[in-house]
Amino acid sequence: MHLPGFDIFCRVVDNYGDIGVCWRLAKQLAQHSEVGPVRLWVDDLASFHQIEKCVRPTAAQQVARGVQIHHWTQTLPDVRPLEVVVEAFACDLPQMFLDRMTDNLWINLEYLSAEDWVESCHALPSIQPNGLNKFFFFPGFTPRTGGLLREPDLLDSQATWTALPESRRALLDKIGMPDHVQGLLLKGWRQAFVFCYNDAPAQALANALGHPGQPTLAIVPRGVLPELSQLQNESFQVFESPFVDQDDFDHLLWSSDLNVVRGEDSLVRAIWAGKPFLWHIYRQKEDAHMAKLDAWLERTHLSAEFRQTIRAFNQTDESAAIASLQEAVEPRAWEQWRMECLAFRQAMTDQTSLVTRLLAFRAEKAGSG
Repeated sequence: MHLPGFDIFCRVVDNYGDIGVCWRLAKQLAQHSEVGPVRLWVDDLASFHQIEKCVRPTAAQQVARGVQIHHWTQTLPDVRPLEVVVEAFACDLPQMFLDRMTDNLWINLEYLSAEDWVESCHALPSIQPNGLNKFFFFPGFTPRTGGLLREPDLLDSQATWTALPESRRALLDKIGMPDHVQGLLLKGWRQAFVFCYNDAPAQALANALGHPGQPTLAIVPRGVLPELSQLQNESFQVFESPFVDQDDFDHLLWSSDLNVVRGEDSLVRAIWAGKPFLWHIYRQKEDAHMAKLDAWLERTHLSAEFRQTIRAFNQTDESAAIASLQEAVEPRAWEQWRMECLAFRQAMTDQTSLVTRLLAFRAEKAGSG
């Protein structure tokens, strides 16, 4: 039985988002029974090490999680391209590699989007100067897109992990949280995980989450929203955590009551966590980001009040964000928000994953010729 191999090329641009998506894709392909060798070419191994501690920043070649990892430099090793070549986020393949591509399936993995035009552009070919077609593969939230990255056993793994109280305690110990701070959670404090951009409305978070009747401990990676730690009070405390790898990032999402996330990879992982969450989208000039946010909100099936809470969190009117968030965290609204996030997760789980669709697309192209 012929098993297709995959070459994935990734440039680390900023905020670890590009490598985060590529690493999850590479791992899921490498663990798939219908996939051959997987090679991941990365230009910045030091940044890669931040999200996967077993990656050695100085190694030209190495293997981790079943993936062959190559440092993408100007001089590449003498290898032939594998059957499927994935160019992540238009990173531009090296010329030496292009020169050796003949009948390879060439895919440009695009950024995640919920906008309507994605369905009409997904999987379209574009003829390249070397005569090969490059196909544009758009991750998305509908069956007519490339889908979302999801491990086959993800929800079972989450259920197993969260069922053991010692899992959470071990995680908090691992990130260096002192016993007296962990004691707040044992007393019933709500846990929030905050991984947003630094222009997020910190005051709105502090005001909404610092309610005497339901105090909150916010876990915030160092350097993220530093203003938040200045807003602590008797009902709202901040613990600054170290940067964690992807596995522990998922565990923090699973164990938190509220997740505040940014970027593509973090958004998808917050969806799979099934907890109330706020997506802090990257702000663009002339509020261009709001059209992208609204397109996504229409796909979530969230109630109007929760869609408005997320919108307010992404606008410059902090008073509106405060009012909307305070309403959302009230007990009755909070339970409704939780149930709707679980329903959204189920709706996305009912669809096939990105890897499943990618392999089906490869099989279709191989069968056509």
